[in-house]
Amino acid sequence: MADPLIVKICGIKTPALLEAAIESGADIVGFMHFARSPRHVSLETLQELISAARGRVETCVVLVNPDNSSVMEVAALSPDWIQLHGPETPHRVEAIRDEAGIAILKAVSIGSADDIGSVAAFTEVADGILLDAKAPKGAERPGGLGVPFDWGLLKSLDPSVSFMLSGGLTPETVGEAIKAVRPFGVDVSSGVETAPGVKDAALIRAFIEQARAAHG
Repeated sequence: MADPLIVKICGIKTPALLEAAIESGADIVGFMHFARSPRHVSLETLQELISAARGRVETCVVLVNPDNSSVMEVAALSPDWIQLHGPETPHRVEAIRDEAGIAILKAVSIGSADDIGSVAAFTEVADGILLDAKAPKGAERPGGLGVPFDWGLLKSLDPSVSFMLSGGLTPETVGEAIKAVRPFGVDVSSGVETAPGVKDAALIRAFIEQARAAHG
């Protein structure tokens, strides 16, 4: 029997949408703590959301190239995961994991075959790997910003590397993505929104349903 698929709904900002994600069967809910993101939540809101989720669903706080004080502020809230979504080096990822004492999900941006080669260096220092689309040149924020990368590039990835897939996934495309690349999990943010930062409970439910159906 195949391992269960992990579905992560990222960029949750409100208690109501947290409840919608949990009720729809999400495995991990993600919160952005990055001021330039339309999905940014404050430390105070983070604390409320993590407390409300505890024991019901795993929580993940997304940081971008954080300094040590930011890492420790977030670690003090005891999320299940810290996701590093910036240009952190393997050495920095390892240092953050040691300092925070929390599982690390490292996002690696994929835009070309060269980027596939950088994945291996993170497999020893992170607890999970998330492959996301590389941000367009000049973008102020990391991530695919709603656009998928060429999944064909993954043919050159070491097959022993287990990863979560992100970047431009929607309820309409997630099934195809799962069948094409067989990730251990899928991650969505803008693909379940009606406007930047505005999640939709029905889209969250549809995404999770389509993901589960494709994996089964």
